Amino acid sequence: MRHTCGVDSNLVIALLALLLAALGLFGIVLPVLPGSITIALGLLVWGAWGGSSWGWIAAGVGCGFVLIGMTASWLLTRRRLKDRSIPRWPILIGLLGGLVGMLLLPGFGLVIGFVVGLFIAEWVRVRDPAEALGSSWIALKAIGVGMLIELLCAGVAVVLLTASIAGSL
Repeated sequence: MRHTCGVDSNLVIALLALLLAALGLFGIVLPVLPGSITIALGLLVWGAWGGSSWGWIAAGVGCGFVLIGMTASWLLTRRRLKDRSIPRWPILIGLLGGLVGMLLLPGFGLVIGFVVGLFIAEWVRVRDPAEALGSSWIALKAIGVGMLIELLCAGVAVVLLTASIAGSL
């Protein structure tokens, strides 16, 4: 004799996909998780186990938007930093500062640590605090614009996922 607990498997899959999408959006804004990749994973979970051809369509189109957002973010940020002759290592030092800040100040420490680490690395690189402040600001704007583009594309992908789920349940 088979027992069921009365839970619809499509509902569980939908909640899992939406949870991954929400975590992904959070991960884009505060890069603790690989945000866009987590959203793509949520789309693929819904496409594979959602039980609907619309799930696969949403997964394909949504993953396309995620890929466009990731690529545009990376290319535009890289080009802006290269145009201003800002190397990668100050950004990496900023990331390390963000990790340290996250441990010391849970919540806002990631952002504060990144900004402070980036500024210190730029100060060491250019040996002038005023110039370091200017180049740090340019780097922060470039990263912010890239992050915003990635977030907008990811948002479209999450809307597609949500619409597909709403239409299937």
